[in-house]
Amino acid sequence: MKEALCAIALGSNLGDSLAILEGALVSLNQVPGGSLQARAHIYLTAPIGPPQPDYLNCCALFKTILSPEEVLRILLKIEAEFGRVRRERWGPRLLDLDLLLFDNLVLETPTLQLPHPRMHERAFVLAPLAEIAPDWIEPISGKSIAQLLQAVDCSGVQKLSC
Repeated sequence: MKEALCAIALGSNLGDSLAILEGALVSLNQVPGGSLQARAHIYLTAPIGPPQPDYLNCCALFKTILSPEEVLRILLKIEAEFGRVRRERWGPRLLDLDLLLFDNLVLETPTLQLPHPRMHERAFVLAPLAEIAPDWIEPISGKSIAQLLQAVDCSGVQKLSC
């Protein structure tokens, strides 16, 4: 398979979230058939869903020769290695890894939808992604990540200095 560039969102609001996100980035960079190309700053973000602690969020660009399904399997494996247990939708979590974009691929299978179906609504995804890929065109809307970010409320999103 030819090389593809993926955008991945990372989030955590349980445990030592900063160490978890940094560890997940290290794990991503060690994936055979892939390499970390860029990463955003860490952002402190207000949660969506049931009452829970604030999140730390980040985005990364990952170049790979793997298929989208293989990348998803690796993301789920990394989540599990960090102790992720899926209990409730939008509930608190040790680690959440989402495959946002895979080149300009539009894909819908029972287990994977690309681009990520709610990415364009989420400032906590778009703010860090715009930091490292502002000109990436989201293939369904035809808008850049920077344009998508301008259309959402960013009041609950704060870049950390670390």
